[in-house]
Amino acid sequence: MMTRFRLPPASMFPLVFLALFLVFASAPARADYTTRPEVTAFIEEIAARNKLDTAPLYVALSRAIYNQRVIDLIQPPPKRGVRSWRRYRSRFLDRLHVEAGLEAWSQYEHTLAKAEKQYGVPAEIILGILGVETIYGRNTGTFETLSALTTLAFDYPPRQKLFRAELEALFLLAHEQKRDPASYTGSFAGALGWPQFLPSSVRAYAVDFDGDGKIDFDSDAADAIGSIANYLRAFGWVPGALVAERARLEPGVNPAPLLELGFEPQLTPVQVLESGVRPLSGNMPPGDATLIDLDSPGSATEYWLGYRNFYAITRYNHSNFYAMAVFQLAQALRDGHDNPDAARSYATPERKSARKSAKASKTKKAKAGKAAKSSKKAKSKAPAKSAKQRKR
Repeated sequence: MMTRFRLPPASMFPLVFLALFLVFASAPARADYTTRPEVTAFIEEIAARNKLDTAPLYVALSRAIYNQRVIDLIQPPPKRGVRSWRRYRSRFLDRLHVEAGLEAWSQYEHTLAKAEKQYGVPAEIILGILGVETIYGRNTGTFETLSALTTLAFDYPPRQKLFRAELEALFLLAHEQKRDPASYTGSFAGALGWPQFLPSSVRAYAVDFDGDGKIDFDSDAADAIGSIANYLRAFGWVPGALVAERARLEPGVNPAPLLELGFEPQLTPVQVLESGVRPLSGNMPPGDATLIDLDSPGSATEYWLGYRNFYAITRYNHSNFYAMAVFQLAQALRDGHDNPDAARSYATPERKSARKSAKASKTKKAKAGKAAKSSKKAKSKAPAKSAKQRKR
């Protein structure tokens, strides 16, 4: 039944309008960005540095709109939660990412093979990044990039330097691609298209991989595939080398000093062994390594050895959780590609448990429904039988 909407009595109209006025009047007014001295100084500076006409820059920034949602999303949460590798992993190691990744591999197999041959980066690693970043182009972001970057460049002091540089890069990219700066859309932080490159990375590492004379990250997987491979190679990807492998610590080893060394591999094979760290494979490969810890509340910490290729992935996103998710999704895709008939589930224990509970609940409901139906039938038959008996 539809609920009827009742208008307030006519005598209350002035109070309603007053309340609305106070709400809107209390909202902070945002002036045209080009009226702010720091913005005009920015325009004059980047125009002089890059030999650009100032007029289009003024026009573009006069159209930029402050976006509070961008500020809300960029800020760290007021209460930092407990990091959990298992929870983070479950966001990407699931049927959606694996099945969609295998479909993408089938669809773009030729392009992926070409990228692997040209840059030395395996197809599954490229797909792992595309899967974690945008689910293979499905979720590229809907924020207008010009307004998002302008908001961060002039209304978010903690990272002002970074985002002013990216705003400048956006203007240069638009100039080079002969596009309106306001025509780009992406993440709240200004990342663009399938691979989620920031404007500066587009200019530095993007490639026209399909040779059509333009770089298209909005609708063309080919340019994204080639650009990711080019990016990883630029940051030291070693063709054919290991990415990472599980490790164990000898009893009594304190991992803290090793973890403080950071993502970049600095320990030689001899130093790794002398520090009390052992690869589970039993064999130390040549090349430097770093120790990686993956914590999950209630579970033992996972330790891994990360090699040069793991470090290359962390250059895409400076997080060991991120790089490991890319690596493990890549492994799952490789397994699925090489063994298409294998009945393997990529769900995490949490997802398996949830699915099992849902299935049990569904079965329980089905049984209850069946029992209720049988009971109803029995009751409907019973009175009929009694009637016959009474008739006799």
